[in-house]
Parts: sequence; C-alpha cells; structure tokens
Amino acid sequence: MSALPVPVLAAALAVALAVPLLGWALLARPDAATVQARDNLTRGLDAAPVGPAVPLGGGAAGRLVRALTPPGTVARVDRLLGTAGRPAEWPLARVLTAKLVLPAIAAGLGALLLGARPGALLAVLVVVVTGVCWFVPDLLLTSRGQERRQAIELELADTLDQMTIAVEAGLGFESALARAGRTGKGPLAEELVRTLQDIGVGQPRREAYLALAERTGVTDLRRFIRAVVQADVYGVSIADVLRTQAAEMRLKRRQRAEEKAMQIPVKVIFPLILCILPTLFIVLLGPAAMDIAATFSGG
Repeated sequence: MSALPVPVLAAALAVALAVPLLGWALLARPDAATVQARDNLTRGLDAAPVGPAVPLGGGAAGRLVRALTPPGTVARVDRLLGTAGRPAEWPLARVLTAKLVLPAIAAGLGALLLGARPGALLAVLVVVVTGVCWFVPDLLLTSRGQERRQAIELELADTLDQMTIAVEAGLGFESALARAGRTGKGPLAEELVRTLQDIGVGQPRREAYLALAERTGVTDLRRFIRAVVQADVYGVSIADVLRTQAAEMRLKRRQRAEEKAMQIPVKVIFPLILCILPTLFIVLLGPAAMDIAATFSGG
C-alpha cells in the first residue's frame, strides 16, 4: 500500500485540530468565578434580567485562540459584538474560535480535494472559500448589528416621548430612564438598563451616557446623548431637551419611512424586467412566432 500524499496528511491533521476547537467553542460555558462576579455586579439593581455571563476564555484553549488571532482582529470582533448587543450564545472567545476553525476546516477539505484532483481553478476556489469562511462570523455580526441599530432607531422616538411624559410628571431624568428601560422591550430598553447598571456600579454619568452612544452606533441616539450632556453642563431644562429631541426623532422616522416608500418603484424595476416582462413576451409573442415559423417552413 502506497503512503498517503503530504497534502492529504496535512489536511487530515488540520481537520483533527479544528474539530476539538469547534466543540469547545460550541459547548463552552462560563466558569464559576465569572458567574459569581456577574451576580455580585447585578445584585440589588432594579433591572431587567440579562443573558448569562460572557465566558472570558481564560483557559489553555482561550489563550491559544488569542495567541493565534491578531490583536486588531480581536478588537474589531469585540466592537462588532458590542454593536450586535453581545449575544449570550456568541461570546468573544467563541467567535474568535469560529474564525479559526471554519477556515481550517475549509482549507483541510480543500487540500483533500486538491490531493484527489489537482487543478489551478480548484486551488483558486479553495483559497476563496477559505477567505470567505474567515469573514463569515464578521458578516453575521455586522448583519445583526445593522438590524439592532434599525430597531433602536424605530424605538427611539416612542421612548423619548415616554421619558418626556415622565419628566414633566415630576420624575428625574435617571428615574425616567429607568422607567423607560423597565417598561420597554427591545434593544433600546436593554441598552438603557445597561447604562443604569454602569452608573450603579460607580461609572460617572457622563461616561456612561457616552458609552451608550458609542456602543449602539446610532447617529440619532448619539445626538440625543450629546444634547443631554450639554444640558447637564449648562443647566438647561431636561424636559425641554427631551421634548425637542422627541419631536425631531418623530420627524426623522417619518422622513425615513417616506424615503423607503419612494425607493420601492426603483426596486421593483429589476424584478419586472428580469422576471415578469420576459414571461409576458413569451405568452403574447410565442404563438405569433410559432405561426410565422410554420408559415415560412410551409412555404
């Protein structure tokens, strides 16, 4: 029996190393110290429940993943996770592991294919698929972050209206913020709750508000936070700021809806040209074309 080719052995070794990392990424759970630290931070806070603590990946596997991942990639993935709301099922260590495991599996399978059927086109395809697998977690997080930002933009006007009513009824700004976060549903309410938790554990209010704007990446929310910070610095009435910002957010939401409605005719043109018009031409002109063809063939 002849020995196996070197690419096949390398591919088998890559797959053998990638599968345990993939299993650890999918099955890893927070350790007891992380859970205890989270419970200590959230104890006594009147906030909506959040998901399980984020695994820090401090073990040997976590250190290996961080050693194999460039620091710039770690920072970018962490920023994407923050924009996506840090889903509990995809902590940072698990996403970094997926970014290593998926290309390794793709490269291993590609090496197996190249060992069986060598070819330049297949080699280029393997390289492209491996590169795409490296960026798949980033694309998924980016898509989730965009959906989350759109949801925050839709909820912002109603939340500001609710906070305006609460402030005009006599509540303070933080009390109105807590009420909006407690009664609201969706990513904006979750972010308000997290901001109050940051203030509760000792973070300055200004830094907590600015962190909220930076975390979400929503332009309208960032503008509102800047208005609140300036009102706090210059002593402007917060009720007037909330009322003005709520009216502006409602106007922008209406303008965005009108803009999307105006884009519909342009988006319908391509399905109309590519799908509907060819079928219509076949139905209308097909019998005439067949009759003309039969006439010329008979003549």
